[in-house]
Amino acid sequence: MSTFIENQNWRYATKKFNSEKKISDTDFEILKDAIQLSSSSYGLQPYKVLIIENEEIRKQLQPASWGQSQIVDASHLLVFANITNVDEEYINNFAQNVATTRNIPFENVKGYADFMIGKITTLTPEDQAVWTAKQTYLALGNLLNAAAELKIDVTPMEGFDPNQYNEILGLTEKGLHASLVATVGYRHHEDDTQHYIKVRKPKSELFETI
Repeated sequence: MSTFIENQNWRYATKKFNSEKKISDTDFEILKDAIQLSSSSYGLQPYKVLIIENEEIRKQLQPASWGQSQIVDASHLLVFANITNVDEEYINNFAQNVATTRNIPFENVKGYADFMIGKITTLTPEDQAVWTAKQTYLALGNLLNAAAELKIDVTPMEGFDPNQYNEILGLTEKGLHASLVATVGYRHHEDDTQHYIKVRKPKSELFETI
């Protein structure tokens, strides 16, 4: 745990990436594992993570990201896109995956699937969109922590236009909505932000025991 805290003190929201330094395939697979293993409500993982490798598309996304250089300079660009309609088919497919993975009859998980269907499909589209978008933040948290352990920098970004992202990446027709962006790579030695003292609320203000 001492290493975990040390890593959290090391990480920061990188402002300038070293565009010449790329993440190895081995390390990037570990980051993908961390995202895949993230917790989510009901275990449904109601999102997709797009890995944007095409340099031209990244250039198109930069103006939709307030012109931030991380979009084009970071080794990897990830877009977390929440599913806009978690319907009965999606939930039953999830339940079937549970049954197949655990080698049990579908009937054993049908009750759980029906429970989820009753809870989730009755949400308004607006409430469901908020709920699924929240799940992407859990996945982002795992990415941040795993990357810090590997001494890989991640900048989580909400400073972008989701509608423009949806249009450029063709997300709407896929039933997706851009929720979060994460640029991943290695800090540039010229990024002065890495030398700033981390500022957080004191524990006495942050925590309250009741």
